Amino acid sequence: MHLSTTLSLALAASPLAVWARGTLGFALGARKPDGTCKTVADYAEDFDTLKGKAGSTIVRTYSVVDVNVPAHRCEVAATILPAAKAKNFKVILGLWADEQESYDSEKAALQDVLTSEYAPYVYALTTGSESLYRGVSAQELLPRINDTKTSFFKLVPRIGTQQDINNATATYLDDLQQAIGHVQNLVGLNTIEIWNGETGWPGDGGSDYGDAHASTVNAEKFFKTGVCAALAWGVNVFYFEAFDESWKPNSIGDTGAEGDETHWGAFTDSRTPKFSLTC
Repeated sequence: MHLSTTLSLALAASPLAVWARGTLGFALGARKPDGTCKTVADYAEDFDTLKGKAGSTIVRTYSVVDVNVPAHRCEVAATILPAAKAKNFKVILGLWADEQESYDSEKAALQDVLTSEYAPYVYALTTGSESLYRGVSAQELLPRINDTKTSFFKLVPRIGTQQDINNATATYLDDLQQAIGHVQNLVGLNTIEIWNGETGWPGDGGSDYGDAHASTVNAEKFFKTGVCAALAWGVNVFYFEAFDESWKPNSIGDTGAEGDETHWGAFTDSRTPKFSLTC
C-alpha cells in the first residue's frame, strides 16, 4: 500500500556492504504512545523487541531532534545512541533538512552528540527525508548533503539521503527494480548503497487507499509476499514502521483526504507483534 522511498548512501571511500540476502530494518519513532519522549530505557526495550521478534538489529530515524509535539522536544540522537551502544544496534540517523534553519539546528545538535564513542553505532547519516517530494529543490538540498559530508565524514563514512521515487505503476518488486535501476543508471553500479527506505501496510484501524485495504491480514500478506521477497532478492528494506504511534494526528494525503497515521506498526504500541516477522 505505502511507499517506495529509496534511501541512497554515498559511500565514497567506504566499502560497499554486501549481503547474500537483504537486511531488514525498521523505521522507529521517537515518542511514547502519550506523545512524550522515549528514554534510553524505552529505546533499549524497543531494540530487545526488534531483535527478539524480528531478528533485526538496525533502525532508522527521521531527525536528530523531534519537535512534532512542541511541549515535548525529543533529543532523538542523544537518547537513542546510548541505547544502541548498550544493545549493539546500528542506527541510520536522519537530519531534517527541508529548510536551512532546520538543517542548521539538526547539525548543531548532532555535533554535540556524535563522538567517537557512539560513531560505531551509526550506520549512516541521511540528509533530507522526502524533501524533494515536499517541494525542496535539488539545488537547495544538495549543499546540505555536501555539508553533512564535510562535517561528519571522518566519523560516519556512509552519508546520503532518502527521497521518494514516484514510479508506483505495477507491483512493489517491479517498482523497486525501476527505482534501483534508475539510481544505478545515474551513478553506476557499486558506487551507491541503496535501501528501500520505507515500505509498509497499515493494520486494522488504518485508512484504505483506493483498492488497497488496511487490515492486519493484508499487512501480514504484504510482509510475507512482498518484503520477504525483496529481502530474498538481496534488497535492504526498512519496514514502516516498528511500532504503532497512537499519539499521531491524522494526516492529509495527496488526495486531500484525511488518513490515519496510528496503525502502521508491525507491533502494537505495547510492543506486541501483529504477525510473525520471520521470512
